[in-house]
Amino acid sequence: MKTALTYTLLTFCIFITSCSKDDSDEYVNKPTAQPLAIPPLFAQFIINPVIPIDNPQTIEGVALGKKLFFDPLLSANNTQACATCHSPQNAFSDNSQFSTGIDGILGNRNSMPLFNLAWNYDEQFFWDGRVFSLEHQALVPVEDPVEMHNTWETVVTRLQQHPEYPNLFNNAFGEGVITKEKATKALAQFERTLISANSKFDKYLLGEATLTPQETNGLNVFMDETRGDCFHCHGNPNNPLWTDNMFHNNGLDATITDLGLGAVTGDPADNGKFKSPSLRNLAFTAPFMHDGRFATLDDVINHYSEGLQNSPTIDPLMKKVAQGGVQLSAQDKADLKAFLLTLSDPSFINNPAFQN
Repeated sequence: MKTALTYTLLTFCIFITSCSKDDSDEYVNKPTAQPLAIPPLFAQFIINPVIPIDNPQTIEGVALGKKLFFDPLLSANNTQACATCHSPQNAFSDNSQFSTGIDGILGNRNSMPLFNLAWNYDEQFFWDGRVFSLEHQALVPVEDPVEMHNTWETVVTRLQQHPEYPNLFNNAFGEGVITKEKATKALAQFERTLISANSKFDKYLLGEATLTPQETNGLNVFMDETRGDCFHCHGNPNNPLWTDNMFHNNGLDATITDLGLGAVTGDPADNGKFKSPSLRNLAFTAPFMHDGRFATLDDVINHYSEGLQNSPTIDPLMKKVAQGGVQLSAQDKADLKAFLLTLSDPSFINNPAFQN
């Protein structure tokens, strides 16, 4: 009886020790949570950001994603990174009308700026909304023949053979093989940290700055349906995103050659519709529109004032298309521009956390 009891106790101790060791190993590899720092105005006016259950924000995941974002290893010839076409100095956009891929081929769309992406509630990405979720969006540029012209199989092999990446992936996602899914999850985690919410107008709403009379009138022009009438697509002071993240035909062309959303949905009623970009950081993101056709903010304002083109899918919000636009006075144009520039955030493009 004594021998049996001793054996039972010994077995129990071994079992407990084994369980404790397994738990300890899992704890060592567990990444550290890093919730997004939600700006006060975002917390006040809009709902929580979209964070997938299977891809929570972690210190290790963000660090891995940042390294991948700036690493030309992702391209076939090791010359271009995500940051090549999405530069921090340009609010993560490109100051060229069209970006040039590794084979010297020009794209046909302007690089969209990257910020406040976690609040894109419909999770439709690209100018034409062809991809759902930030994780899936990150898959596309690597294999696009006009952009990085690589394969994810090649990228994964390079990452596995790299002196640093295996350990970084292990820290971010635990033991296991490196996969494209883990890589794009890390990229998405980093991109969700790209939050811009410290413009002059943000400070004004927080009681930390004042607007000039010109900027104040510019806001009034923006909000006035008889003048600028801008707020339907780009929000108002209660929408700190400054976009509806929806798709509109804003009267760029009478004859539509780039179908935009229509090429994705197959619905002719969507032809010529493109995502409304945020009005934040306009001081840094020229040129403008999906095809970068407007070199300056003045060109954009002139388009809505007297350059609208009618077409079968023109958005009903372009109410004055028959008159060519809203017909702003020179003073209202200048004031509107002054207001729009208060939405730019120099601290965003200079944030050390977002630099290579």
